[in-house]
Amino acid sequence: QVQVVESGGGLVQAGGSLRLSCAASGRSTSRCSMGWFRQALGKERDFVAAIIWSGGSVQADSVKGRFTISRDNAKNTVYLQMNSLKPEDTDVYYCATAPRRSDPLKKENYDYWGQGTQVNVSS
Repeated sequence: QVQVVESGGGLVQAGGSLRLSCAASGRSTSRCSMGWFRQALGKERDFVAAIIWSGGSVQADSVKGRFTISRDNAKNTVYLQMNSLKPEDTDVYYCATAPRRSDPLKKENYDYWGQGTQVNVSS
């Protein structure tokens, strides 16, 4: 059984930093794509960043230069380092895993999701 658990959310002032963690079990992070998405109440869940099964990573334009995704395969954990946070980054952040050879940019390809972690950025 595959499980994904996020942690690290919280309240931070604008310009500050947070690091989110995503611990996976039942599927090796070295053999799948891992993605971060975010969602505000009543809105669509949007792509933030992904680390791709074949290597490399991709970020949404809105977070490029501020957010960095990385993984520690020994810990089967993926991280999202968020710097220069803005109030508009306030959302629930979700981690998810997608099977190898699937397009990590497409939300529908992710088959296991965490419960989400709340990030609040105050102005």
